[in-house]
Amino acid sequence: MFRSAAALCLAAGLLSATGSSEAAAPAAAGRLDHDPVPHQHWSFDGPLGNFDLASVQRGYTVYAEICSACHGMQHVHFGDLTGMGLTAAQVQTIAASHKIPDGIGSDGKPALRAATADDAFPTPPVAQGLIPGAVIPPDQSRLAEVYPGGPDRIYALLTGYGPPPAGVTPAPGLFYNRFAQGRAIAMPPPLSDDAVDYPDGTKATTEQEARDVTTFLAWAAQPHLADRHRTGVRVMIYLVFLGVLLFVLKRRLWSNVH
Repeated sequence: MFRSAAALCLAAGLLSATGSSEAAAPAAAGRLDHDPVPHQHWSFDGPLGNFDLASVQRGYTVYAEICSACHGMQHVHFGDLTGMGLTAAQVQTIAASHKIPDGIGSDGKPALRAATADDAFPTPPVAQGLIPGAVIPPDQSRLAEVYPGGPDRIYALLTGYGPPPAGVTPAPGLFYNRFAQGRAIAMPPPLSDDAVDYPDGTKATTEQEARDVTTFLAWAAQPHLADRHRTGVRVMIYLVFLGVLLFVLKRRLWSNVH
């Protein structure tokens, strides 16, 4: 899967470095719009929302095996993965499988070392702008928070690829996607059925992969969401209790006043 994901990065490199992942409208379409994005039900929606950690873990599998070939997550550290239910030993194993820069070696060349839990996820060369002519993919650390449309739009983009309608021809190097701005995007379709093997045995359809990786990106952007929601509920309960207490106290103090 890493080989196929890397091929996607190279394919995107057909565009100029000044391009964007969502490109201008296809030449034949002549429009700068896209299909309305359907709202999805997410476990983390609403004031009492919480992350489905099984989905978050599956989403990390999709990110690690597909997305990480092009997209970095420079604001996420390996140690943060304990927040999605992994043990410290599992996190250390994942970290050690990555190599990160470690200064200059004795031979005068850049040295590498195995990552630790304290290290941030490495940024791939294409995201560092080291591949001439390639579009620089956005960092995914906070993508679910800053991307217009949020998780709904990310899921829609990942599942919105398909053959263009009759009479519509995307510009060279672009791919038709009905949810992309102008219905054209520089990123080749990253997901497909059975693109990954889920450790928990979940069937890896394109839609499942898209839902899981979107959930993972939402978790990466707000890893403490559940804690904030629990704190908010406690504060609301306290305020309601305090309000009732003050009301009762007021009635007692003014009960003899007519």
